Amino acid sequence: MQLDPDEIKAIITRLKRANGHLASVIRMLEDGAECEDALTQLAAVNKAINRGGYALVATGLQHCVTDGGIDSIDAKKLEKLFLSLA
Repeated sequence: MQLDPDEIKAIITRLKRANGHLASVIRMLEDGAECEDALTQLAAVNKAINRGGYALVATGLQHCVTDGGIDSIDAKKLEKLFLSLA
């Protein structure tokens, strides 16, 4: 399913921010930062990426429900998408 760019603009912004944070974590490690500090930042990056994924699935689900009706949702495919984020 193709989503409208306006629908996923906030998700793209979130993932770009996570990308920037990941680059910061890599720089921290290259510069010899404390392990605890790097792990704390890496956990934040992970959380941001996961939230972006959940938001993407939710947007897609909303799109399916409003456009095709609840009967058009492939439950197995949706379950697989959710589990891929777990």
